[in-house]
Amino acid sequence: MSRLCPLPTIMVAPNGARRGKADHPALPVTIPEIVETARACHAMGAGAIHAHVRDAAEAHVLDAGLYRELIAEMARAIPAMPVQITTESAGFFTATQQRALLREITPEGVSIALAEMLADGDRAAARRSYHALSEAGVAVQHILYDATQVGTLAAEIAAGTVPVSDVQVLFVLGRYSSGQQSNPAMLAPFLDAAQNAGLRPDWAVCAFGQAETACLRYALSQGGKARVGFENNLHMLDGRLAPDNSARVREISEQLNVLAPDSDRASFR
Repeated sequence: MSRLCPLPTIMVAPNGARRGKADHPALPVTIPEIVETARACHAMGAGAIHAHVRDAAEAHVLDAGLYRELIAEMARAIPAMPVQITTESAGFFTATQQRALLREITPEGVSIALAEMLADGDRAAARRSYHALSEAGVAVQHILYDATQVGTLAAEIAAGTVPVSDVQVLFVLGRYSSGQQSNPAMLAPFLDAAQNAGLRPDWAVCAFGQAETACLRYALSQGGKARVGFENNLHMLDGRLAPDNSARVREISEQLNVLAPDSDRASFR
């Protein structure tokens, strides 16, 4: 079984597909930078890394060779920290290209946006991809951008497109858009939809903007898990620009420590 089953309580997302050095000089884009960032974040409490790789022009790419290089470097430098890769389209890559990446590499974990994987309507190809990953022991985290997609996931599980075992999801509170500011109230529709659909997933949350910490604290208080980092937000709880990703991880770890004594948190699990 993948070390990403179940999801770690805190996963760091240090770069994403869109931001670069112009947004923050400490945002990692090269493989050595990603590894060093992961090392610092692991020390602050991140149990895994959600990683995007970049090409020579620092653009987001779905490149199996670069991912293999990153995974090998992570195994050498931080063997206790699993790597979750991504198939994110970022508006460029098709479902066919996403599935091609997954035929070329077998990572411990991968995040797949459900809507992107199903975008071309080829359910047979999606089924083959999802089931091959399951058979290989890859931990798949389904990225859900709104509450209606929870119902879609439940329907695809019922139809056999998505394997039913060990369902992991990421509830995305908001959108990748300029000025997006998430808030904790955005979580309720996802939780309601999951309950209504009869899903009891291993779930985590990511959030955008300066309320990221408040959103993740609320998710943790509800029995969820947190994905934190410069992919979604560059600021600390008090509004200061974060010095680096490890500072963001440390702040969420501190929030978790405050919540730890509360044994009455609600949970799907």
